[in-house]
Amino acid sequence: MFVNVIGLGYIGLPTALMLAKSGIRVVGTDYDEKLVEKLTEGKLSFEEQGLSELFNAASGNIEFTTEYHKTSLYIVAVPTPYLHLNKKLDPSYVISAINSIIEVCEMGSIIIIESTISPGSIDKYIRPEVERNGLTVGTDIHLVHAPERIIPGNMIYELVNNSRTIGADDLETAEKVKNIYKKFCQGEIVLTDIRSAEMSKVVENTFRDVNIAFANELAKICRADNMDVYEIIRIANKHPRVNILRPGPGVGGHCISVDPWFLVGDYPKLTKLILSAREVNDSMPRFVLDRIRFIMKEHRMKDFSKVGLYGITYKENVDDTRESPTLQLITQLEKNLLHGYKVYDPYIKEQLVSNQLFQFDEFINSIELMVIMVAHNEILEKINDIKDLYILDTKNITSVKGVYKL
Repeated sequence: MFVNVIGLGYIGLPTALMLAKSGIRVVGTDYDEKLVEKLTEGKLSFEEQGLSELFNAASGNIEFTTEYHKTSLYIVAVPTPYLHLNKKLDPSYVISAINSIIEVCEMGSIIIIESTISPGSIDKYIRPEVERNGLTVGTDIHLVHAPERIIPGNMIYELVNNSRTIGADDLETAEKVKNIYKKFCQGEIVLTDIRSAEMSKVVENTFRDVNIAFANELAKICRADNMDVYEIIRIANKHPRVNILRPGPGVGGHCISVDPWFLVGDYPKLTKLILSAREVNDSMPRFVLDRIRFIMKEHRMKDFSKVGLYGITYKENVDDTRESPTLQLITQLEKNLLHGYKVYDPYIKEQLVSNQLFQFDEFINSIELMVIMVAHNEILEKINDIKDLYILDTKNITSVKGVYKL
């Protein structure tokens, strides 16, 4: 028996490697031929602390292919975006993977969906698809939802140490899957029903989104009346039951900025708070643009080519740009016909946007106003190199004299 992991992105690849390192034979499948070729050659597709070492430790137990293989255990880790028109889950990638699995799998196979899905998705989309193929869920195919729970930048540690949730129709199947994850997971493994597993993952990310929105709204209030939001949060958090998060330039990544929309799309009349939080967080890149304009006006700057955006990724010290606040800000700049600004990120080696520079010195020498969008370690290490620039620090990581904050 071996595990066929479907989807070799930010979730699928580390999961496949961790299983292989644990002694389980793994076949990793992805439709991207270039990605499969790269992995087969021993080259990683993204940077992540500890991933290279994990890759080496797993190499004897894993192979990569574009083909689905006949086995009795599958893990699906494909993208699950939302439809911008109605905010509902786009299940097409998961459905496609399920149909491809059904074509080759053994009878009685277990299909574990790790991709984050909206509550009720397996009932609405996956069970009917299995039945449409003439199979019976619970006999011919066993469906399980074990949502991923890791974050770029700390994936390897969290794969081992975070608790996991396994949602299944019956305890016997749940226990089988639990025994697989126990090969590498040292955290608590909670067994529940499928819909509870679906909902719990979406709720986790929605909770964080709402809390970030509260901090961002505080930043706007404090800016409107000339108060220091960071000092206010620092003092408020001394209360034993208060833990306000930090404001920032927006929310990125494929979890916090996406999953709450699933609830808004499915329960539009019941998600007023969640919708408001999403709107607040999505408004932050525009708020950053307003701050840039204020600073430029204060210093009589008229040329946007002297503005530099530091950081393209959605969080510090990773190369993941999914739903990046910087890319959202660039969209705002382009909508307002503001061109010529410079962009730099030490983790992005290929051209993603216009006017992107690849050397830190070239970047800072070409601008007068630096907008710190991402708190990469590099900027703290080179803080003395930027002290003569005007700085808008959206992450509150610098204490340079005269620095502007949100």
